[in-house]
Amino acid sequence: MALVRRLAAASPNTLFSFFSTSQSNNSLFSNTITNLPRNIKVFDVADGVPDGYVFAGKPQEDIELFMKAAPHNFTTSLDACVAHTGKRLTCLITDAFLWFGAHLAHDLGVPWLPLWLSGLNSLSLHVHTDLLRHTIGTQSIAGLENELIAKNVNIPGMSKVRIKDLPEGVIFGNLDSVFSRMLHQMGQLLPRANAVLVNSFEELDITVTNDLKSKFNKLLNVGPFNLAAGASPPLPEALTAADDVTGCLSWLDKQKAAFSVVYVSFGSVARPPEKELMAMAQALEASGVPFLWSLKDSFKTPLLNELLIKASNGMVVPWAPQPRVLAHASVGAFVTHCGWSSLLETIAGGVPMICRPFFGDQRVNARMVEDVLEIGEMLRMGFLPSTA
Repeated sequence: MALVRRLAAASPNTLFSFFSTSQSNNSLFSNTITNLPRNIKVFDVADGVPDGYVFAGKPQEDIELFMKAAPHNFTTSLDACVAHTGKRLTCLITDAFLWFGAHLAHDLGVPWLPLWLSGLNSLSLHVHTDLLRHTIGTQSIAGLENELIAKNVNIPGMSKVRIKDLPEGVIFGNLDSVFSRMLHQMGQLLPRANAVLVNSFEELDITVTNDLKSKFNKLLNVGPFNLAAGASPPLPEALTAADDVTGCLSWLDKQKAAFSVVYVSFGSVARPPEKELMAMAQALEASGVPFLWSLKDSFKTPLLNELLIKASNGMVVPWAPQPRVLAHASVGAFVTHCGWSSLLETIAGGVPMICRPFFGDQRVNARMVEDVLEIGEMLRMGFLPSTA
């Protein structure tokens, strides 16, 4: 949506139609739909869940239903958009995950511009999936976890990457899952795109950038979105009480300004095991260092909550305005899962990282942080050891 807003502002005579599921649109536009530029129109796409369907609780069940029906549902919504607006489609910008956009754009006779919201390193690994499978194989990686992929294959910019750093679905994990197949098909089809848009900037890794430029018709770094015009939040001193709903920014204002606070957040999806959360809480309390921890209430167990209440040197909130927190003068370290948005935000804030990756692109991001950018470190054991 940030990209669409920028495009709409740059081309006010072009109509931009924004498609997502009704649940997603309701979340995105619950308070802002009336403030959208006039040349942006929002349309719903069916989520693929049949009427009366009862979820069985299988992993990625909702993704599987969505992707199975997505080509038909998007075609239906595109047709409805054309009928509603009376204008023909001239370009198709999709999330890169939606690989079938290549076929839709071909059938419509329009350019296809997929947007990859993560970094260039993980994108490169998905583009080179077939090469990695051919050279390393897809059998068990037991005993090979720490082996450099460069021992088997030369992928520009990947000399520091180890086999265990690869995202699931490349050479290990359930390669037949809908998510793995989606990523594989995406990597195969991106070279057909008229241009691939990436939420990054060239100077972050020019070697990987140049390699992908040789693979794609055009590579356009359109990020980082957290610093893009109109996307950046106001500076902390310009905040109102409504902006600081949890009071964490006011709490940071009371701390020493010399990088004294540790900020902890593992994102909104990753859920560390209870033993790790307990180990983190014990370490923070024992250190005496002021800390701010963004932790969902649903992640707290009775034991953890009891320990957190006792810790007098920190503040725990269910949500924090992360870009503002990382830009605060008192924050001197960031314990993170190393998701791509968090990586970009901590670069902007100039805060060193301690990385505890969980899945997806987080491991290769963490490897980049430690061995390429040298702006942080990964946990040596890969997880937070418990003393319990």
